[in-house]
Amino acid sequence: MSRAYDSMEPKVLDDDMLKIAVGEQGPQEEAGQLAKQEGILFKDVLSLQLDFQNILRIDNLWQFESLKKLQLNNNIIERIEGLENLTHLLWLDLSFNNIEAIEGLDTLVNLEDLSLSNNRISKIDSLDALVKLQVLSLSNNQISNMMNIIYLRRFTCLRTVSLSGNPVAEAEDYNMFIYAYLPDLVYLDFRRIDEQAKEMAKIKHQYSIDELKHREAQMQARQEAEQAQREKLVEHKMAFIEHLDGSYLFDSLYAEDAEGSKLSCLPGVGELLEDKFVIICLNIFTYGLKQQEKRQLEVNTFNECVQEAIRENQEQGKLKVSKFEEKHLMHLNAIREETDLATIERKLLECSDNISELFNVLMTLEMQLVEQLEETINMFERNITDMVGLFIENVQGLMSQCRDLENHHHEKLLEIAINTLEKILKGEMDEELPDDVRVLFVDKDTIVNAVGASHDIHLLKIDNREDELMTGINSWCTQIIDTVHKDEITRNRKRVKEINQYVDHMQTELDNLECGDID
Repeated sequence: MSRAYDSMEPKVLDDDMLKIAVGEQGPQEEAGQLAKQEGILFKDVLSLQLDFQNILRIDNLWQFESLKKLQLNNNIIERIEGLENLTHLLWLDLSFNNIEAIEGLDTLVNLEDLSLSNNRISKIDSLDALVKLQVLSLSNNQISNMMNIIYLRRFTCLRTVSLSGNPVAEAEDYNMFIYAYLPDLVYLDFRRIDEQAKEMAKIKHQYSIDELKHREAQMQARQEAEQAQREKLVEHKMAFIEHLDGSYLFDSLYAEDAEGSKLSCLPGVGELLEDKFVIICLNIFTYGLKQQEKRQLEVNTFNECVQEAIRENQEQGKLKVSKFEEKHLMHLNAIREETDLATIERKLLECSDNISELFNVLMTLEMQLVEQLEETINMFERNITDMVGLFIENVQGLMSQCRDLENHHHEKLLEIAINTLEKILKGEMDEELPDDVRVLFVDKDTIVNAVGASHDIHLLKIDNREDELMTGINSWCTQIIDTVHKDEITRNRKRVKEINQYVDHMQTELDNLECGDID
């Protein structure tokens, strides 16, 4: 059963409560030592026990980003919330609370053990993200529909389920139904499932299970197809040619063009535009994919060149440092064994000179790398800019063909519309026109305006799609070039800082060489 409110005042999790809990439980997870430090490092806590605290609402757990085990059982919690940042959580106990719905678990993708026993839950759902779930405890809730069992089939790692104390557990076929529909289950209601009983259940429900598997296979096929479509769309967007592999752009010309749609039913109009227009769109699409492959190859080649240059430079630097350290250690040992102060001072000065020489060597290597990468980056920038420029030029040419087709279509449509008007006025119109089309043929001005408005809409749609493509590719080009330059600046600063820190360390070590050590 769920928890009743007691005489204690309901609490919301706050920092003070969390500090106390971490401090008390410290020795088990070394959190006690953390608690004594200035500012508790919640992010390092792995286990947290907050049971019997009369907690009403979960909050302030966002800092526990490394938490793997969380006990919130035996409180008065009404909603599952505030757990979004606990992505490493493996074990969660929310039993003996007042929770009515399963929610707020979408980010807990690593959760393996979930206990929601003794709450007020009536439906098993909203667990889809818990793909690693192995143990699910839902005893003593209000689950009554056997279809909740079928929902659990999606959890391929699930081995233990507890549903005792729910209305569903009172059904005559309860055990056999679960054995049949959850064949990988090992434990049900804290008892190991007998393999013979499982086989009998399979035979009893064979027909229904076969039907269910068929539906599941169909659903999976649809989901895979939809996922493939989404992945394709992402690929097309990266090439800036999404929805150009068919009639989408053509269809969009008429989406907001009511009068144009009406006029398209005039005799001889239907075949004027669509086929040739779609062919041009397909040409843009095919060309765009090929250009995207070339751009990606250019980016990959550039990254490989940069990494190779950095790797070779680092190897040279490591070799220089290794030789220096070997020589430097010999000098330090010699200094420690030396008794003559003048000789010691001379050798200390020599070591200091060696450190300065190493600094100059490493900085020279870095400057050589900077120059090499600068040349590589400039070449990449020229290449990628040229590729984008050529792409834009050719796409603009193809888009101009779309506009030429639309202009030709406009002229022919206007000609057909005027001829139709003349036939209607003379009573020579043989074909029947829909009423909403016939009302356009009042006079020449009305029909000319209708055809003109349709033409303007079509040109605007073409212009907008072209602008969208141009803006996308130009933004990508600018962004990737800016990123390359910023990455190189960051790399250079980091390397110079590393060199300075190393040299300073070596010089400080030398300066701190005491006479006692020398003696």
